[in-house]
Amino acid sequence: MRIALEAAQAAAAAGETPVGAVIVDPATGEVVAVGANRPIGGHDPTAHAEIVAIRAAAEKLGNYRLTGLELFVTLEPCAMCAGAISHARIGRLVYGASDPKGGAVVHGPRVFEQPTCHWRPAVEGGVLAEESADLLRGFFRARRKPRPGISEPEA
Repeated sequence: MRIALEAAQAAAAAGETPVGAVIVDPATGEVVAVGANRPIGGHDPTAHAEIVAIRAAAEKLGNYRLTGLELFVTLEPCAMCAGAISHARIGRLVYGASDPKGGAVVHGPRVFEQPTCHWRPAVEGGVLAEESADLLRGFFRARRKPRPGISEPEA
């Protein structure tokens, strides 16, 4: 998850929403691929960190099925990413911060619980959740323009 957080910080430095992902082979401990959000820079609305990492891993391994691999991501995946995780046959998903608004694993559509979902990874949430959430909060706080007469609440 620390590698995913580093990727999220790199995304933030590039002006992207700070989400990072890493795919690991648990049998060897090898980092297979790392992804960071880049929809703005890549002019690609599908370039979420998870998708970037899945594409890189599939390319590296020469297989679109990533059975048995583990995906670590700093934010609960959205519906698009959860679908891709299922299609890639990721064995285990570990995420940091929950996303009540846009998440689709334990929030919203709960993609892996749907009867139409053909592959369900093991899921663990809340790993380095505060660090992941703090990175996101800080990123968006810095982007908000102060409005005259309105003060921001103290943290």
